[in-house]
Amino acid sequence: GASPRLRVISQDPKSLGGSSLLVPEVTTTPGPASVGIIANPRAARDVRRLVSGASNVPVSERCAIIQRVMSGLAAVGIGQVLMMYDRDGIAAGLERAVERQTPSSGTAWPKLTFLEMPIEGRPIDTLIATRLMYESGVGTMVVLGGDGTHRLVAHECRQTPLVCLSTGTNNAFPQFPEATLAGLASGAVAGGLVAPDDVCLVNKRLCVNVNGQAEIPALVDVCLTGETHTGTRALWRPEALHELYLAFAEPGTIGLSSIGSLLCPTSRSEDAGLAIELGELPVTDRHLNAPIAPGLISPVGIKNYRRINLGERCSRTAQAGTLAFDGEREIELFDGDRVEITLERSGPRSVDVP
Repeated sequence: GASPRLRVISQDPKSLGGSSLLVPEVTTTPGPASVGIIANPRAARDVRRLVSGASNVPVSERCAIIQRVMSGLAAVGIGQVLMMYDRDGIAAGLERAVERQTPSSGTAWPKLTFLEMPIEGRPIDTLIATRLMYESGVGTMVVLGGDGTHRLVAHECRQTPLVCLSTGTNNAFPQFPEATLAGLASGAVAGGLVAPDDVCLVNKRLCVNVNGQAEIPALVDVCLTGETHTGTRALWRPEALHELYLAFAEPGTIGLSSIGSLLCPTSRSEDAGLAIELGELPVTDRHLNAPIAPGLISPVGIKNYRRINLGERCSRTAQAGTLAFDGEREIELFDGDRVEITLERSGPRSVDVP
């Protein structure tokens, strides 16, 4: 039921990496409910594989997760699944799985349709795919990835509910529901069996401006670091962390938000976040041992911390370093740059699978 055509998307350059691109616009005709699946093939492949005990999620497992999601979607009558094609083997594996489907396999999967869009192997692929799925009218989006993947999807999904599956390195925002149940829940929302307002949380996010320029908001944490280059992007050296802002800090998570969960546990539903001033040991005498990456528990110096309220704007004049979003360095900062961070409850809606 989808008919693609090309158009230029340039109304919001920041949302698409600052450039105008020719991308397909998908328009739909009435038909069975549809669901989008975003599977980041590069999630869980960063440098923390080398410096910590983090494990990888192979392509075969990602395909198996999506197949279980498809079984759940089929059971509640979802007719179509939209996905982004990829060059890493997920799409090819699913195509083979669809070919193996027979009448004796049980309930037939939804029709699998791949978006007609350029694939560059960069984060902009996720942004474009999410926008196309939103414009096509999918009822929900199932996202496989870590905090970074969910941050990109959240920027373009508008009010489309997300079902979040952890396949990244640091997974504070996505949780760990079994994929079959995630498919059932996603299909129940997309198909109108349950009302989104009854089963969804409107999440917080950290909105950031650098010298008056809006950046893609963070879902979990924003950190000012002393590392002067983005480099491998991932953060794992606690001595380089200067200021940390958290939308939530729940016990049981790993990554920078674990620091906040040990100081002052703050849930997703609370209308508050945390601001933490960090210091280098042994200059700072107070510290805690935090699991800042899988298998990596490090002493982190604590100068001070406080709760921040919704709508509160935290303004800082930066020193040379980098600004990290959801555990990854994104922007190089120079002396005198002005950084403003505001906690808002304007993030995506996420489905509570249980």
